[in-house]
This record gives sequence, structure tokens and C-alpha cells, in this order.
Amino acid sequence: MAKIKITLVKSIIGSDKTQVGTVRALGLRKTNSSVEHEATPQILGMVKKISHLIRVEEVK
Repeated sequence: MAKIKITLVKSIIGSDKTQVGTVRALGLRKTNSSVEHEATPQILGMVKKISHLIRVEEVK
């Protein structure tokens, strides 16, 4: 399974509670923080929900 690197590039201030919860569930805390996850359907669904707040890169 492929790995993806997720970076929070925009602040979550003013975002909907569900979006804030999704960002926290992915393990992102501060702006410009990054995490790596396996590209499972669950993670990709979370990424799609907050795509306007994050940057996603494939890790090789």
C-alpha cells in the first residue's frame, strides 16, 4: 500500500467542528506540521474532506 505525506498549510481557525476533528484525527496539530499515513480508503476520505486545508504528497 502506498504512503502519503499530509501537511497542514492553512489554519483551522474558523473551520467547521467536523473539519477540525478530522485534522486532529489525522494527527496534525499546528500549521506546517506533517504526518505520514498509509493510503487507505478511510484516510483518503478524510483527506478529501479537508483538501482545502492540506497539501498531500506521495512518499516513495
